[in-house]
Amino acid sequence: MAGTLPGEIGNLNLNWLSVYENSLSGTIPFKIFNVSTMEHLDLGNNHFSGKLPSDMGFWLPKLKEICLNGNKLSGIIPSSISNASRLTFIAMTRNSFTGSIPNTLGSLRLLRQLELQKNSLTKEFSTSELRFFFSLTNCRQLKILSITLNPLNGVLPVSFGNLSSTLQVFDAFQCKIKGNIPNVIGNLSSLNYIDLQSNQLTGPIPKTIERLQNLQRLYLQNNRLQGCIPGDLCRLRKLGDLFVSNNMLYGPIPSCLGELKSLRFLYLDSNNLTSMIPSNLWSLEDLVGLNLSSNFLEGHLPLDIGNLKVITGLDLPWNHLSGTIPNTIGGAQSLVFLSLAHNQMQGPVPQSLGNLISLESLDLSSNNLFGVIPKSLESLRYLQYFNVSFNRLQGEIPSGGHFVNFTAKSFSYNDALCGVPRL
Repeated sequence: MAGTLPGEIGNLNLNWLSVYENSLSGTIPFKIFNVSTMEHLDLGNNHFSGKLPSDMGFWLPKLKEICLNGNKLSGIIPSSISNASRLTFIAMTRNSFTGSIPNTLGSLRLLRQLELQKNSLTKEFSTSELRFFFSLTNCRQLKILSITLNPLNGVLPVSFGNLSSTLQVFDAFQCKIKGNIPNVIGNLSSLNYIDLQSNQLTGPIPKTIERLQNLQRLYLQNNRLQGCIPGDLCRLRKLGDLFVSNNMLYGPIPSCLGELKSLRFLYLDSNNLTSMIPSNLWSLEDLVGLNLSSNFLEGHLPLDIGNLKVITGLDLPWNHLSGTIPNTIGGAQSLVFLSLAHNQMQGPVPQSLGNLISLESLDLSSNNLFGVIPKSLESLRYLQYFNVSFNRLQGEIPSGGHFVNFTAKSFSYNDALCGVPRL
C-alpha cells in the first residue's frame, strides 16, 4: 500500500491502528495522536517523514504500545510522550531523531521495552554523563533497553546500576560511550544480554560482573579495555558468547574458561594475551567458534583438538604457536574456517585435513611446515580459499578438486613445489 495516511483516520474511535510494512509516505497526521481510545499504534517500516507533534502524549491516555520503526522521522522525541502513562512499549528505531533522550521517560512506570537504536540521539550538553539513565531508574518493569547506533558521546553514570532488577537486555553498540564500565553493573541481576561493543570504553572488565548469574551473551569487543581477563567470568555458568576482541587486555587466558560448558563462541583475538592456551579449552565439545588470533600465545596444539565436533571456525593466526598440527584435527568435521597462519608450526600437513568435509577456508601460511601437500585435500568440495605460502613444502601440488582454481599466490615461497604450468 502506497500513498499517504489520511488525516480523517484521526476522527475514528480506534483502539488499534497498524499499517506496518507498507510504502506510506508524507507526514503522520497529527490527528492520530488525538485519538483518546488508542491503545496500539504501529506505523513501522514505511516512509513517513517530518517531526512528531510536541504534545503527542497529552491526548493518548490509553496508549500501551507505539512503534515508529524504520521511517524517516526527524526532530526531537517529544518529552510529552511521558503523559501517555500506560505505555509499556516504545520503538522508534531506524529514524533520524536528534537531541537527547527525554528525561521524562522515567514517568512511564509501566514501561517494559524501550528501543531507540539507529538514530542521531546525543547526551545533554551540560554534562558528560548520560543522565537519562537516572530517569529510567524509575521504570521498575523495564526489561529491554536498546540505544545502539546513537552518537551519545557520554559516560555511563553510577545510576546505571540502579536500573530495573528485571532488565534482561542492554544493547548499546557503537554509541561513543566513554570511561569505565561501572562496577555497579553487577547490580543488574537479571541481565542475560549485554552489548557494549565498538565504543570508547577504558579500564578493566569489572569483577562485579560475576554477579550476573543469568548472563548468556557478553559483547565488549572493539573498545580500549585494559587489564587481565578476570577469572570472575568463569562463575557465569550460563555464558554462551564471550567477545572481548580488539582491546588492550593482557596476561594469560584464565584456565577456568575451559570449565564453562555453556560456551559456544569465545573471541579473545587482537589483544596482548600471553602464555599457553589452556588445555581444557579443547574439551569444550559444544564450542562453535574460537578466535585467539593476533596475541602472543605459545605452546603446542594438543591431540584433544579433534574433540571439537561442532566447531565451525578456528582462528589461531599471528601467535607464537609451535609443534606439529595434530592428525586428530580431522575429527573436527564441522570446521568451515581454519587458520594457523603466521605461527611457528612444524612438521607435515596432516592427511586428515581431507576429512574436514565442510571446509571452505584453510590458511597454513607463514609457518615452518615441510613435506608434501596431501592429495586428500582434493576431496574438499567446498574449499574456496587455500594458502600454504611461506613454508618449506616440496613435491607436486594437487591438481584435482578446487585446486584447479587456486593461483600461484597460494603456494609461493616454499622449498620445491611443482605443478601445472600456470603455477
